[in-house]
Amino acid sequence: MAHLWGVDDGQIAHSTCPLPPDRRRKAMAKPTFQFTCQACGAVHKKWAGRCDACGGWNTIQEEAPLSQGPRALGNKGRTIQLTDLATQEPLPPRASSGIAELDRVLGGGLVPASALLVGGDPGIGKSTLLLQATASFARQGMKALYISGEEATAQVRMRAQRLGLADAPVGLAAETNLRDILTTLDQERPGLAVIDSIQTMWLDNVESAPGSVAQVRASAHELVNFAKKRGVAVVIVGHVTKEGQIAGPRVVEHMVDTVLYFEGERGHQFRILRAVKNRFGPADEIGVFEMTGQGLSQVTNPSALFLSDRGNPVPGSAVFAGIEGTRPVLTEIQALVAPTTLGTARRTVVGLDSGRVSTILAVLEARCGIPFAGLDVFLNVAGGLRVSEPASDLAVAAALLSAREDVAIPPESVLFGEISLSGALRPAVQTENRLKEAAKLGFTTAIAPAGSKLGQTEGIGVRAFSDLTAFVGEMFGAG
Repeated sequence: MAHLWGVDDGQIAHSTCPLPPDRRRKAMAKPTFQFTCQACGAVHKKWAGRCDACGGWNTIQEEAPLSQGPRALGNKGRTIQLTDLATQEPLPPRASSGIAELDRVLGGGLVPASALLVGGDPGIGKSTLLLQATASFARQGMKALYISGEEATAQVRMRAQRLGLADAPVGLAAETNLRDILTTLDQERPGLAVIDSIQTMWLDNVESAPGSVAQVRASAHELVNFAKKRGVAVVIVGHVTKEGQIAGPRVVEHMVDTVLYFEGERGHQFRILRAVKNRFGPADEIGVFEMTGQGLSQVTNPSALFLSDRGNPVPGSAVFAGIEGTRPVLTEIQALVAPTTLGTARRTVVGLDSGRVSTILAVLEARCGIPFAGLDVFLNVAGGLRVSEPASDLAVAAALLSAREDVAIPPESVLFGEISLSGALRPAVQTENRLKEAAKLGFTTAIAPAGSKLGQTEGIGVRAFSDLTAFVGEMFGAG
């Protein structure tokens, strides 16, 4: 006859052979697993062929969770020391890399005990840039290590020889076991450690394949903790998805101090290093590099480089005076408008937000009476630069109207200003810096919204407009 045995946690077990309470709990406990999408990190209750969160196919894998749930703290922790907001602390010291564009993006140099995440498309030059930076730090006396999980040491040496860095005192290793890497870093105590890349690292206490969400999260956590405890600046390379985001869980970007994206088009020689997060400096700062046969060379005057290929004035070209971080940058916006041969007109946009371009087209039609129905629209930012500033609206509208009306914009003019849904032109920030950069490059006229804080800039005049209708009427005789 079966006996009923009471269990401490409220469960009832039937057994003809009573077991001790601890063994009963172990026998009754079921292993807990979760199904995680390896592309976006979403957790599912069961396996499915398609992830509902990101739409990826065959990306859901079974994983053991890192923890079986919260446990009570048996011992009390230590009391932490509290300060107030008026406490004065010295600013963190910075180490200059000797590469001015890199130091600009970092906010003035490399901060000790910081964790940096660098992402970019395959083949864009991430490893080349970091190898050059590591060699530059090493030549200035900092102990620097470069650990590659994707290439053999012989391959890294070949790249170093091609870049002229073979004599740099850089410690080099090829390893993917993070436990061995952290042990080595703890013994060597370098000032800088580059890990290329986080998707190749693996921890033996995490039951999943390298590159999985659990491995990337755990590896990043260990590296960031090591950087803070040992005072080592750690640079982590991350792969990106087809959408341009760093692959793996977004929590990795929250862990690190700085997130840098290396951007550019393979067909162009320009590369943009952009800071999207920086706890020690301004975000959205950029550094401009040019890919050459000897590696990446820094560009001190990007405006002149982006505008170097401009020839005679042609319809569909407008120069935008923009701000990237703290730096004024002039770029050329190119537009092409042609009758469509399809039932639905095409809208192809490169380097700009396609949603914002659609809004500008709608405002031109609704407020200015200029339709673009039945016309294919192609927009491009010259040089492979990506422009996200709202002040580019006026330059985009001018390029579109110039291409549609087949009227060239005066080559000595630059434009900037935000367009509202009502058709009004809103002022842009840092107007004086935009005008100074334009005057330095030989432009004599700036077209800007009325109400902008216009200072006296020698060599350049300003034509101010209050709304888009007035601008279209005076510049193109329409509206």
